[in-house]
Amino acid sequence: MHTVGELLRQWRGRRGLSQLALALAADVSPRHVSLVETGRTRPSAAMVLRLAEQLDVPLRDRNRLLLAAGFAPRYAERPLDDAALAAARRAVDRVLRAHEPYPALAFDRHWNILRTNRAVAPFLAGVDPALLRPPVNLIRLGLDPRGFAPLVVNLADVRKVFRARVGRQLAAAPDAALTALYEELLAPGSEEAAEGPSIADGCDVVIPMILRIGGRELRLFSTVTTFGTPMDITLDEVAIELYYPADEESAAEFGGR
Repeated sequence: MHTVGELLRQWRGRRGLSQLALALAADVSPRHVSLVETGRTRPSAAMVLRLAEQLDVPLRDRNRLLLAAGFAPRYAERPLDDAALAAARRAVDRVLRAHEPYPALAFDRHWNILRTNRAVAPFLAGVDPALLRPPVNLIRLGLDPRGFAPLVVNLADVRKVFRARVGRQLAAAPDAALTALYEELLAPGSEEAAEGPSIADGCDVVIPMILRIGGRELRLFSTVTTFGTPMDITLDEVAIELYYPADEESAAEFGGR
């Protein structure tokens, strides 16, 4: 079990901040930061959260900091269908429904799908039922030969995008389960050589995901939405991905909206 000082020093190192920079951001003295990190002073719960805020520590890890300092966790972790999250759940569902006829989904920090809109269902029709047993993982769904992989024209690009996004997650906050997912599906290897050409160099706006369905190519790009001021761990880790047609031909496949 690491001390709170050791954990704070690790987070400061991940963020590339000196003790002075952290102290200035948190409006405390550099000496106080040093005393906390070396264990020569016991910080209050308020000070732990103050430093964690400046270090952009995820809520889940702020609880770990508090526990290491001898305090009770501050942030609850409820399932998304919990009554306390009803307003947030309605907001997620409203965003998903409003995006129809284009596909949209919500997923957690491990890329497990939590909710989808109706436009996602047709894309799942040919997926191996084994991949659709909960929890359904978006990355595995996209890269597994039993999932979308045979339909993706630029699979090498899609893999690289997933790799970059998960890599940023791990750089921001280490996670054992996410690391295992990365090593299973995203670690650099020989897959890209057999996954067709990359189109990234020819794109000057966004890199689309290109699906070949029924002899036609469907080009999609996505945006990601998160909660702005979460106080619950589940909401802190939920992301909503909205897919859009990248050209007029693709838009026509969805009814031309």
